[in-house]
Amino acid sequence: MLEITEDRFPWPPASATGVGSLPGTDPVEAMRLVFDELPDLPHLAELPGRGPGADLTGRTAAMLVDLPVELAPGGWRFTARPGRDLRRAHGFLSADLDALAEVSGGYAGPLKIQACGPWTLAATIELIRSQDPALADSGAVADLTASLAEGLAVHIAEVRSRVPEARIVVQLDEPGLPAVIAGNVPTASGLNRLRVPEPADLQTTLGAIVSAARAFTLVHCCALSVPFGIIKGAGADGVGCDLSMLEQAAEDGLAEAVEAGLGVVAGVVPATAAAGAPEPPPADRAARTVTALWHRMGWPAARNGAAGPGAVAAQVVLAPACGMAGAAPGYARAAMARCREAARMLPELIEEDQR
Repeated sequence: MLEITEDRFPWPPASATGVGSLPGTDPVEAMRLVFDELPDLPHLAELPGRGPGADLTGRTAAMLVDLPVELAPGGWRFTARPGRDLRRAHGFLSADLDALAEVSGGYAGPLKIQACGPWTLAATIELIRSQDPALADSGAVADLTASLAEGLAVHIAEVRSRVPEARIVVQLDEPGLPAVIAGNVPTASGLNRLRVPEPADLQTTLGAIVSAARAFTLVHCCALSVPFGIIKGAGADGVGCDLSMLEQAAEDGLAEAVEAGLGVVAGVVPATAAAGAPEPPPADRAARTVTALWHRMGWPAARNGAAGPGAVAAQVVLAPACGMAGAAPGYARAAMARCREAARMLPELIEEDQR
């Protein structure tokens, strides 16, 4: 078991962050909101409400090197040469970086940025000729992975040039990874499903992007079945998930990740308002989502001399359950505030529970 200490993670204890996407179309306004509500671990806001090119796949496709994409009836697909769709995606990403530079002004703490992971990207970009996802062709997956590794490194360098004192945290979003593993990604016709990559390939491909980041890197997946073993085996430094969505088997995988010393971005506040509940749940209820899991998993109160409350507050970051592009602006602000308040309650609540 690795020692859990405050300096093991890039964020301060009792931190909160966002998953990535927010409502709205103004990147400066979004970045001000993030820095106001999540000062301990702000993130580069994503605004998919601006349209194609600001979505998860299109935004990351804009980072690819020598693999241009365009919009097709079924979504994004590779193309022979760059066009207006890709220029629009580049423009959105550039505007977001400019907004970050304008708002961050001398910021010197941890800063989280997000990119689509290789398997979700391979499942959502079509090949030129067959119109099947790139996942159908192992050579295309290899090319995509190499391009993403190079492009992500360039993107991180661009972020650092705008916020030179920040400590970069990279989040790879893999919402499609469970479907890839389960063989549930359809062919272009929808009549068949694509092959499941070999387990070693799943891990190696993800690991190539983790290594390319050269920063503290976590893999986020807000699904019922989070592949914690593959994420851990790929060399990720942390995992992100929606605690309310985890099945029992996935809880066991999360426990193993925690025991291995991985950081955890724990989704504890709904990403959108529930029917009849326009406000997020109270902060203490969100915090107790983590303490309940702590007790259910039977994690020890101390780890190699580190106190239990200090250990969990250092290792776990609280966040909304998933991206909040579909939330009302007022709800999104309130949800981030609840996460911040809950994170700061967490050490005290754990200590109370141990008395």
